[in-house]
Amino acid sequence: MVVLNKIYTRTGDRGQTALGNGERVAKYSDRVEAYGTVDELNAFVGVARVEAIEIDEYLDEALARIQNDLFDLGADLCRPDMDKDDEAEFPPLRMVAEQVERLESEIDAMNMTLEPLRSFILPGGSPLAAQLHVCRTVARRAERQAVELSSVEAVNEVAVRYLNRLSDWFFVAARCANNGGEDDVLWVPGANR
Repeated sequence: MVVLNKIYTRTGDRGQTALGNGERVAKYSDRVEAYGTVDELNAFVGVARVEAIEIDEYLDEALARIQNDLFDLGADLCRPDMDKDDEAEFPPLRMVAEQVERLESEIDAMNMTLEPLRSFILPGGSPLAAQLHVCRTVARRAERQAVELSSVEAVNEVAVRYLNRLSDWFFVAARCANNGGEDDVLWVPGANR
């Protein structure tokens, strides 16, 4: 269990932070950018839950699961040296395939209730759908950062797959939040020429 008696430590005052293995790195490092964006995404999911809790119990419960997964993901990304996991004093928390599979099954279930898209949609519609589209775009940014990090350091491939699937989940959930897709705002190519 985590115990936080003191919130500020002053250890980051010079622009460095500690990773999960204790190593100190610059706060702008690729790894910190990746898990920091996951943290930002989690905050946006919290905002979406404020709306979801009032109108859609299923989405609220699913978003609560996703928030917990995002903490797992942040813990995974903040712990480098995957090849040393067996030597760690405490087993590092890593994302697992079952978390990705759960997202896929939820996407499939939600998508079964929707009509197929015949146009791209614009972010918006209901307040909840708009918030879920923000979550989708932040998830895509986190994915890009995790992929970029993986080009120079080892990253759990399941973490990257989770982020990829998560942005798809937010897209489908946004359609559901738009009255089952009925209130989706369709893109009209060249409409304002």
